Amino acid sequence: VQLVESGGGLVQSGGSLRLSCAASGKISEIYVMGWYRQAPGSQRELVAAISTDLRTNYADSAKGRFTITRHVTEKTMTLEMTNLKPEDTARYYCNAGSAALMVPGPAWGQGTQVTVSS
Repeated sequence: VQLVESGGGLVQSGGSLRLSCAASGKISEIYVMGWYRQAPGSQRELVAAISTDLRTNYADSAKGRFTITRHVTEKTMTLEMTNLKPEDTARYYCNAGSAALMVPGPAWGQGTQVTVSS
């Protein structure tokens, strides 16, 4: 499975961004797709994940501000981020292939940078 992210950038605090992930390869084997992020000096952490039956899991920091969606037939996934805060600054990675909503799968994209200025 190959994953390509897009949509990162620089935004002011309180602003919004939309991240997209396009998947190719053995798509039929993907159950869960998700977004993870990693800030400098920190571990990579789950932001949100979604299954093929559209069950979701959000990190507490994302609840109420971020929305994950998935278009199974189109093989894409998006993350709508609103009310962004400086602490959301990180590199965001698309992930796929897990059998559970709480742990990452083996496939990773290259990541897209999100920077939120105060």
